[in-house]
Amino acid sequence: MARTRALDNPQSPFLHFVEAKCYNAKDMVLSDRTIKEEIAKGRIVIEPLDLTCIQPASVDIHLDNKLLVFKTWRHPFYIDVKQNIDDLSEPVEIDETKPFLLNAGEFVLASTLESITLPDDIVARLEGKSSLGRIGLLIHSTAGYVDPGWHGHLTLELSNVAKLPVTLYYKMPIGQISFLRLTSSVERVYGSPSLGSKYQGQSGPTATRYYKDFTKER
Repeated sequence: MARTRALDNPQSPFLHFVEAKCYNAKDMVLSDRTIKEEIAKGRIVIEPLDLTCIQPASVDIHLDNKLLVFKTWRHPFYIDVKQNIDDLSEPVEIDETKPFLLNAGEFVLASTLESITLPDDIVARLEGKSSLGRIGLLIHSTAGYVDPGWHGHLTLELSNVAKLPVTLYYKMPIGQISFLRLTSSVERVYGSPSLGSKYQGQSGPTATRYYKDFTKER
């Protein structure tokens, strides 16, 4: 009963204790103010960066001109995840003056214009833009998580789920990245030799290296 009455009282020390336990400043989404502070310290690195792209709790990211377009006729029946399938896609560049047309139901790999570097106690989340989602353009299927220690450009998994083609322009705002502080620094950052990280330092759209997981088992 006493605890219930305490929760009903906004000035209750018990309520303040509960708030302090539930809202740990070490594991929250970073605000624009904190993002700027971390960038100024060099702990979060975004290159290139226009400060006007910093939103209240995220940073807008842009589409690079490099794409990997899938050629399904090379694997007409199925994709074997145990095999290197680099030959399944071919590189295409978006022209400076005209867009690439992503057809209805089509899937391509793309890359962020920006290179991202994270410290050992911050993770990032890659999300699409609401305005693009409303026309059926999705920017990732599952790879929306960026580990502590990451360095490189982010590969985007672009899908057009609309029934009409969608234009893709070089340097268009394509998504946003938010940052979360961990409860502590990690023991092994992404890219540590013992982790076998497959995509550290990537500089453009990178095809799957999932087959390497099977190589390690041998």
